[in-house]
Amino acid sequence: MKEDTQMADHKHGEMDIQVQEKTFDGFVKAVTWSVVVIIGVLVFIAIVNG
Repeated sequence: MKEDTQMADHKHGEMDIQVQEKTFDGFVKAVTWSVVVIIGVLVFIAIVNG
């Protein structure tokens, strides 16, 4: 049995990626703020215990 399934031709650079870009930007911001908070907590712990 042969099924007739065809995929659309891929054309590089034609896909709308605005949603992916916004998601990635949000991810980068979240990681950046998380790292800042973690470093702040570690510095606070080092000062209090020192």
